[in-house]
Amino acid sequence: MDEFDPLRPHSHEPNMDVPPGDGSFVVRVGNGRSHTMTPADLHTFPQTTVENCFIVSTGHGTSGPFAFTGVRLLDMIMRFISADWSQVAVISRDGFGNRIMRTELESTGEVGPILLAYARDGNLLTRAQGLVRLIVPSERDDALRQVKWVEEIAVY
Repeated sequence: MDEFDPLRPHSHEPNMDVPPGDGSFVVRVGNGRSHTMTPADLHTFPQTTVENCFIVSTGHGTSGPFAFTGVRLLDMIMRFISADWSQVAVISRDGFGNRIMRTELESTGEVGPILLAYARDGNLLTRAQGLVRLIVPSERDDALRQVKWVEEIAVY
């Protein structure tokens, strides 16, 4: 990563406009291979719920705690890739993104694993809530890790 990496922590103006779309996203795994996933496809993976998660939103403060349910991002990646990889970029429909190192995905820590969430407190997420949303349970204060409206996941 260099200093011009668009996924390095940066300020992000809140996007109040809900982008169009059905929540489908692309998983790029190298060698030109990609897989299109829908929110329904996520239900074919083992389900994980992480309690006491917060949503940290630029300009809106912190809300929660919530129980998010979804797929461990590591589980989804491992279904599609067997080659060596070290990082993954999760990019939103509005261009915001987060880069996560493999070592971080492999270590759940005390707060729980990083999820591609499709439900909050037992209810499916709406399009306005993200439909498919990256949840980083360890984030508590800066709104730079959670990605709403996931559009692309690129594995490097």
